[in-house]
Amino acid sequence: MNERLRRARTYLVIGSLVFGMLFGAGNLVFPVHLGQLAGANWGPAAAGFISSGVLLPLLAMLALSVTQSRGLFDLARPVGDWFALVFLILVHATIGPLCATPRTATVPYAIGIAPALPARVQPWGLALFTGAFFLLTYCFSVKSGKVTEIIGKALNPAFLVMLLVIFLLAFLRPLGRLSGPQPVGNYLSQPFANGFLQGYNTMDALAMLIFGVTVVAAVQQLGFNPRDRSLATAKGGFIGILGVGILYLGLIYLGTTSRNQFALAANGGTTLNQVAHYYLGTFGNALLLTLATVTCLTTAMGLVIAFSQDFHQRFPQVAYRTFLRWNCFLSFLIANLGLDQIVTWSTPVLMFLYPLAIVLILVALASPLFDRAPVVYRWALGLTLIPACFDLVGSLPPFFQRWGGRRWLTAWAGQHLPLFTSGFAWLPFAVVGTVIGLAVWQYQRYNTGK
Repeated sequence: MNERLRRARTYLVIGSLVFGMLFGAGNLVFPVHLGQLAGANWGPAAAGFISSGVLLPLLAMLALSVTQSRGLFDLARPVGDWFALVFLILVHATIGPLCATPRTATVPYAIGIAPALPARVQPWGLALFTGAFFLLTYCFSVKSGKVTEIIGKALNPAFLVMLLVIFLLAFLRPLGRLSGPQPVGNYLSQPFANGFLQGYNTMDALAMLIFGVTVVAAVQQLGFNPRDRSLATAKGGFIGILGVGILYLGLIYLGTTSRNQFALAANGGTTLNQVAHYYLGTFGNALLLTLATVTCLTTAMGLVIAFSQDFHQRFPQVAYRTFLRWNCFLSFLIANLGLDQIVTWSTPVLMFLYPLAIVLILVALASPLFDRAPVVYRWALGLTLIPACFDLVGSLPPFFQRWGGRRWLTAWAGQHLPLFTSGFAWLPFAVVGTVIGLAVWQYQRYNTGK
């Protein structure tokens, strides 16, 4: 009995670590907005969102554990060192200064400040808020100590408690029926597929490829032997993702029922602010803004520190603080595009990177079956690269709508690439590439007599 209790506590420790890595205030806005868009089709949309936003990060962590990789570079290395380095840089830039880090500042602004300011002063308000936000991020990242500890151990749990209070109030006094709101756009005909693609915006699968090695190392330090590490990672990870999944379901519920009281908003931040005011008044808005800002600040610190440390290791001729300064400054500039523009411009990048990341994760998980043969990786990732490029072009922002080449390529892909219109053109290419890679591997084994 004592051994069982010890193991259970160990799994809870692993689960809390996974939850802490996946949970960030930046992920609040996407499930809420999905709920608004999906309406009565919230069920299949939520299943798709949780598949890509919760299940994929767990699989990424397991892939690192199964292959005993020390990080994303090691995981992708069978494809080739050049691919591993380029993919590492692209993923780091995406979850760093180009997309995710700027979003940590724009999310609390969209939640608590933008609704209170008139349109004419929005640019100035955004500039002042994001400037102060990234100045604090830089200062705390250089001299992180008890401030970071207090934020992580006290205020982040307070933020969770506030969310749970809102969930409880929403359950006791619902904003309306889940079946009432009509689905919008593609959520009418393809709710699961669109929910899956919306899960890309969390960037958690990409982040876990970078930070998942921390969880794997923690499992090793807890005393598990090599044979049991993957199982312990899976059990603890399941506890963590279960918590994140419950959180997402609550936020999707808020977004869906909010359509009974509020109009469809441009982003989930506005809706969350409206819901907080509905249940808790002005006090709720102020508390939500404060806690969301602090929680996003810790997320930003983790992102800029990880980016600067990794790039300093790869390029030691550039000082760590130089990377840190430029990271914060570039994040500040991009943050001033606003949350909606950041999401719009990051979508093509995610549509390109996510298929490659998903296939890399799945092939790595299966790699013990084929001795981690590079030829299988190369065929699977090489063919996946083709539809990923078309997905990138097809999801370019409206700015590129007038480009004739984009229209022609998108039309051609829609006619000739299976599942392109639903965003899954990479799937048949990945399957065919894997089968070819396995056939070539078997042929090579036969010729070498192994």
